Amino acid sequence: MSMVDDGTERGNDAVDEPGWEVDPDDEPGAAVVAAVGRQIKIWREAAGLRAGELGSAMGYGEDLIYKVEGGSRIPRPEFMDAVDVAVGAGGKLAAMKPDLAEVRYPKKIRDLAKLEAKAVELAAYGSHNLHGLLQTEEYARALLGTRRPILTPDELERAVAGRMARHSIFDRSPAPELCFVQEEASLRRPIGGDAIWRRQLENLLRIGELPFVDIQVMPTSRWDHPGTGGRIQVLKFSDGSAVGRADDEFAGRPISHPKQLRILELGFGSIRARALTPEESQAFIVQVLGET
Repeated sequence: MSMVDDGTERGNDAVDEPGWEVDPDDEPGAAVVAAVGRQIKIWREAAGLRAGELGSAMGYGEDLIYKVEGGSRIPRPEFMDAVDVAVGAGGKLAAMKPDLAEVRYPKKIRDLAKLEAKAVELAAYGSHNLHGLLQTEEYARALLGTRRPILTPDELERAVAGRMARHSIFDRSPAPELCFVQEEASLRRPIGGDAIWRRQLENLLRIGELPFVDIQVMPTSRWDHPGTGGRIQVLKFSDGSAVGRADDEFAGRPISHPKQLRILELGFGSIRARALTPEESQAFIVQVLGET
């Protein structure tokens, strides 16, 4: 995915990319980046090249070469392809791209994506915002852009990329069973402006037509709404285990004990029972779309 490039000049038309900084709190990810950087340095020195010479050959700045070799910058796929050719690694450095592809996303997003990738069932209630799996890229970027303190361009792009990578759940075979209950307010808030909002609503309609996906809307008019405590999510796995989380239960911590999970499942079941049916919800989304 294309990232923001500030075009910082480093001489000889070389540039130092602005993003994919290593999260100092992500020890496993930092270890991967450091290992790749050491390999790049070994191949560069074996080829008899200084850092500046390698940068010139690739069209990058000397500073970037040192940052990548020192493990403080996550190199992009195109960088790995270019350095592989420049030092004559014969594909050995380019082969490390999959190792880097995962660590470019924040650790908490990676951890969530791993759980979602294993889940056979997902049940989620969203109160203020649409669930991340339902968001379009442009909607996600606009929504994340409202955070305070404001995310840096690099943080924003990494967060968006990580959220979009999770959407591979829709391509799994066999497909998991996915059930989302969304507050009416989350459908009506025009995040990103009218055009982005409309495309987001159209995306909800497309996803809702998938045979393994149910999207239900909780109307604001439901006075006996049992979900005022906030978000709920439960993931179930093929071995019978599960993990869940709720804003107002168990201090918001992830839980896996059967008795605690039962409380979340009962809460989600009550919410789902009072929401519009999937068919009614599709019609409701069409109505909202027509009002934009």
